[in-house]
Amino acid sequence: MTNPGRRAVLGAALTATAAAATTTPASAVSPSSLRTAGRGRLTLPSGIQTGDVDTRSAVLWARSSGVGRMHARIGRQVVRGPWVGPDTDLTGKLVLPGLRPGVEYAADIWFEDERGREGERATAHFRTGSSGRAATSFVWTGDTAGQGWGINPDLGGMTAYRTMLETRPDFFVHAGDTVYSDGPISETVTEPDGQVWRNVVTPEVSVVAQDLDQFRGRHRYNRMDENVRAFSADVPVLAQWDDHETCNNWYPGEILDDERYTERRVDVLAARARRAWQEYMPITPGHVSGRGRSGFAEGRIYRKVSRGAHLDVFCLDMRTSKDPNTPGLEPDLRHILGPEQTEWLIREVTRSRATWKVISADLPLGIVVPDGAAQESLSNADPGKPLGKELEIARVLAAFKRHRVRNVVWVTADVHYCAAHHYSPERAAFTDFDPFWEFVAGPINAGTFGPNAMDATFGPEVVFSKAADYPNQSPRGGNQFFGHVAIDASGLFTASLRNTAGEVLFSRDLEPQRR
Repeated sequence: MTNPGRRAVLGAALTATAAAATTTPASAVSPSSLRTAGRGRLTLPSGIQTGDVDTRSAVLWARSSGVGRMHARIGRQVVRGPWVGPDTDLTGKLVLPGLRPGVEYAADIWFEDERGREGERATAHFRTGSSGRAATSFVWTGDTAGQGWGINPDLGGMTAYRTMLETRPDFFVHAGDTVYSDGPISETVTEPDGQVWRNVVTPEVSVVAQDLDQFRGRHRYNRMDENVRAFSADVPVLAQWDDHETCNNWYPGEILDDERYTERRVDVLAARARRAWQEYMPITPGHVSGRGRSGFAEGRIYRKVSRGAHLDVFCLDMRTSKDPNTPGLEPDLRHILGPEQTEWLIREVTRSRATWKVISADLPLGIVVPDGAAQESLSNADPGKPLGKELEIARVLAAFKRHRVRNVVWVTADVHYCAAHHYSPERAAFTDFDPFWEFVAGPINAGTFGPNAMDATFGPEVVFSKAADYPNQSPRGGNQFFGHVAIDASGLFTASLRNTAGEVLFSRDLEPQRR
């Protein structure tokens, strides 16, 4: 990656950018009706982020300490964003269209109060995807602040984020469980060897999240960590959501049987959780506008992000349209993507002309993930023909083969260990697909588990895995994992799995195939 201190100038393209960014949304706060809290200038208590950076656009994100208007300076241009207030927990987003491909940008971000006083400034760095066949890299992982392992000041906080930053990736995929709303964090935890883990604790993270402020508080908590803030200021994120943003293994329509909750309708909890997630993640606002009859925000959070000639990334949503968790042995189709997303995925991957098509799934394909007597993921622990939710993925894989799609790689997190799986019809009960790889990495700051059993339906071979020394091992043990992908100018795809210290545990080079 190019030196992040270098500033880039947008030029004439920012004329259109400024016009788009200064449009105030309908939910904007009126500055005349609100007062900035306190007498000091506005600060950035949760740092800054960028996200959904493709070849020609980016999203800037920040949170203010009080009511104010978001601003950004790109080169010589100042772009005005929305007014922020309590309706978004003082968070704001600013979309920058019309950027140039393959350029590194520096964006100064700040808020102005209603008196026009400029607040604290911070600089975000990001690089747009190249339109040519240039080298690129990214990291991915999941599972932040889970199982009660939060920000430990004795260990320097969530240091695995610092390790990822040291690889200087072009972007980051957070493949779900961005927060753990269902996992209370206590001040201390005694580990099996007698060591005492000490957490930073806030009121919102000390209980399971049920109301909107508690869900928001989970996101505020993670952004208290200096490693997280430094990482997200320099590395754009493609954020996905999974179950723990709401509660463990949830599905639409579920009624919880958990005495910790006074609100047990998951649809109510998930609507609040999704609103908080949308406020705190720098996802393109157009994907998440509106409200549906089910209580969920309408609009897609699954999306394609083009990173240039060598790479398209497809971020899935395997939660919103998920059918109930069952043993998964139904002879007829059950959904994990839903019909609309399934059609979108087949269509967009087939149309992609990028050398590599990376599909980021918030649930794994072949790993068995039990939910009591039911199954949480699409696998059903039955090695035979596809059943239930497996039928939906079988349709996707068969369509890729039918359309002669090449160079598809799946990445995921969720299971709290790292692994490399190769899928082949030669080993499978279902054979109508081309071989592909799935790489698993996580957690980044949570309990480590695994390894899990594999479902043989799609013929996975466990080429490599690294799991916990014992179940729910704390981050102190060093078994926190992330994945790294480097694509060189020729298109060679190198995937590696790494630990907290940055050690490469496994690496595999993949040569691109002709379409």
